[in-house]
Amino acid sequence: MPEVKEIATPEQEAVERWERETLEPALRKSPERKQKFETVSLDPVNRLYTPADTAEIDYERDTSFPGEFPYTRGIHPTGYRGRLWTMRQFAGFSTPEETNRRFKFLMSQGQTGLSVAYDLPTLMGYDADSALSEGEVGKCGVAVSSLADMEVLFDGIPLEQVTVSQTINAPASVLLAMYLVVAEKQGADFRKISGTLQNDILKEYIAQKEWIYPIRPAMKLVVDTFEFCTKNVPKYNPISVSGYHIREAGATALQELAFTLRDGIEYVQWGVDAGLDVDEFVPRISFFFNAHNDFFEEIAKYRAARRIWAREMRERFRAQNPRTWQLRFHTQTAGVSLTVQQPLNNIVRVAIQALAGVLGGTQSLHTDAYDEALALPTDKAALIALRTQQIIAEETGVANTVDPLGGSYFVESLTKQMEDGALDYFRKIDAMGGMVESIEKGFPQRETQESAYRYQKAVERGEQTIVGVNKYAMDDESATVDILVIDEAVREHQVERLEQTRSRRDAGAVSNSLDKLRRAARDGDNTMPATIEAVRAYATLGEICSALRDVYGVYEEPAF
Repeated sequence: MPEVKEIATPEQEAVERWERETLEPALRKSPERKQKFETVSLDPVNRLYTPADTAEIDYERDTSFPGEFPYTRGIHPTGYRGRLWTMRQFAGFSTPEETNRRFKFLMSQGQTGLSVAYDLPTLMGYDADSALSEGEVGKCGVAVSSLADMEVLFDGIPLEQVTVSQTINAPASVLLAMYLVVAEKQGADFRKISGTLQNDILKEYIAQKEWIYPIRPAMKLVVDTFEFCTKNVPKYNPISVSGYHIREAGATALQELAFTLRDGIEYVQWGVDAGLDVDEFVPRISFFFNAHNDFFEEIAKYRAARRIWAREMRERFRAQNPRTWQLRFHTQTAGVSLTVQQPLNNIVRVAIQALAGVLGGTQSLHTDAYDEALALPTDKAALIALRTQQIIAEETGVANTVDPLGGSYFVESLTKQMEDGALDYFRKIDAMGGMVESIEKGFPQRETQESAYRYQKAVERGEQTIVGVNKYAMDDESATVDILVIDEAVREHQVERLEQTRSRRDAGAVSNSLDKLRRAARDGDNTMPATIEAVRAYATLGEICSALRDVYGVYEEPAF
């Protein structure tokens, strides 16, 4: 049979004419400055995007209007014209007293939501006096070992009126219990409390590696928080599915998008399998994305995320509630992009990354401080980071219209490319049995590691530029930057309060509550009520996590 030639569309013919008559003479006279142009994810970028690149995109089906399915252009019809994003600066260091002061300082300067960073022992479920905590107490976040610490952390901060995000995963249910008991002691109504618990254990096994229990019992703890919050704390988000840490580990923008959304689907499936109504608990699931250096790639990622989530919820889970279809997300600028060399350059990086988050339609935003590659941020650096958001909101005009880059041939084409790539990953993961099974096989871990390796080699070859590092380098300027130093005395302070707490509490009540928690875990009951009872009795974080270890065991990562 004779070969059938594909008939060029008028758009394609127009591009071919431009290339022949205008581009080729220009290139003969002045060649382009490099052989290939790529995103930060090392994906190729075309010289020009035209209507030919968006010919397959149907406006009503794929893009539509803000506030309408599939929400590509945003979940709110008025964008930021009705309400700005929440300026939620991540903060936490040293003692609960010091972090409480930082919270109050940021709120006095116009911050509109709190976000708690916990130290490594807290993230791993250890008390400050554990031998495994030595050298880490208060260093990369605030130290919290018991309800007594949580009471100090939120002293004078009305939890019924302020939304608080907690970045905690393996022991998330315990920190949620502490937070709720503090609110209870303030006289707050649980039904009015709003905020977010990160609680994303799957990304720990993929990227951040801060786990305690094996995957399946850890997933059960997550579902326990879904069920408890749906019934008792209905305005609270019991999980923030986090692609941020996957990206920080070296994933591409596409991998961050695909693995994060597929993690979200896995949590929904586990909730449904536990008997929860998809239209009751899923509207309280939120997401957390990275904002990296490639401006347009990041914006396309956020737009694709909304579209994919809406379709998956409606088609895969048959959700009927439009709120179930709407993906809400927090954004943080890319910590991994910050450089020790010429640290003031980080102010510029953060501003551009934050702008991408805003143009992508984020619901809340954290901007990194310029000194975070060196240490935890000083007050001065944290204030500049907050002012960056305020300048974007108040001075640039980008919040005046909804989805201002919608309709850009480049952005729309990239959005479709992101969607197609993510769905291809979904098919591979579904074929393995789901996200839990794919993690057990090491699939997302290997994909992330390979991407990190490819990017690092591109930097070393000079194919990816990092200003001040592999291009435009200068003598080290980091020595001129004041940094925040956490004194070792923090551990002594925390251990002293821990000892006082143990001496004042009812030891019998603590023992009984921990026994109840073990029974609930063994019997497959919801562990949240028993966890709250243990917290009220001033059982420590380490004691509660140890009780669960007795039942669940601990996770040891296999060699992949």
